[in-house]
Amino acid sequence: MIHRIGVLFGVEHTFPGALVDRINSSGVPGISAEFVKIGGVQMAAPSGYRIIVDRVSHDIPFYRAFLKHAALDGTVVINNPFWSGADDRFFDYALAAKLGVAIPPTVILPHKEHPPNTTAQSMRNLAYPIDWDEVFAHIGFPAILRPLRGGGRKDVSQVRDQREFFDAYDRSRDLCMILQRAVNVAACFRCYVVGQQHVHIMPYDPWASPAERYLAPPAGDPALLARVERDALTLCRALGQDFHMVEFAVQDGVPYAIDLADPVPDADVHVVGRKHFEWIVDAVADLAVRKALEPVRPPELRWGAFLSGGTVAGA
Repeated sequence: MIHRIGVLFGVEHTFPGALVDRINSSGVPGISAEFVKIGGVQMAAPSGYRIIVDRVSHDIPFYRAFLKHAALDGTVVINNPFWSGADDRFFDYALAAKLGVAIPPTVILPHKEHPPNTTAQSMRNLAYPIDWDEVFAHIGFPAILRPLRGGGRKDVSQVRDQREFFDAYDRSRDLCMILQRAVNVAACFRCYVVGQQHVHIMPYDPWASPAERYLAPPAGDPALLARVERDALTLCRALGQDFHMVEFAVQDGVPYAIDLADPVPDADVHVVGRKHFEWIVDAVADLAVRKALEPVRPPELRWGAFLSGGTVAGA
């Protein structure tokens, strides 16, 4: 019996092909990897894949619908398409704080402009005017304004005072935004977490060019790195994510989780560098093969079971 592993991707060039090649060259009997091909998807038709590694459905609703449908047939999707579609940054921050992970003071803000197909009457429960003095007293400056959802640093602004905040907020259109106290960064780390077991810590320079951000040597206080690893595992296990990245900024010896909503972390060899790239490819290939060889479990057909990832992501 052949267990097919599919890779679903978009504009990426280096990681998808390397992952397929690594799985196929592993020599594991009964395992075959390929790029996913999809046409019109018939309801109740099996996907044909035991595992799908998803790298693009967050941008393509058609792919997201296909993956959730595939999960009904028992396909294991990395990462859980049900949870990724329900997730948002503010919930992640609140969950992290409940779990004891350090999070800077954070506030969610109403939309600057009404979302599509809504009017002022749709906002009858919204306190107006907003008590901005209370918000600013809680957050302080400098601060980071970022969307509730999204990635790639799109629509993210650092604001140093109220004037810069309102300039950035006025540009946010109908996005729901989060305001968070900026961390006075002494060091930054980005952590790949694979299979909710393995953590790869990368020193990260957010001010360097993309090709130079990960060139710093892996150094740091052992106790600090141990906490970063523990917090990264805690977050990914709570979120049920099997392939994830968590970013930490260190201030006064405390690692603050500043970005933990990244279920499709950058894995381009030209960005992360050859050493980190090889670790990522090996870890994800091993994860996909291990899950492909696990016994098939009939999915529990309740929304809560899919959302938890217990039968979809194999957690």
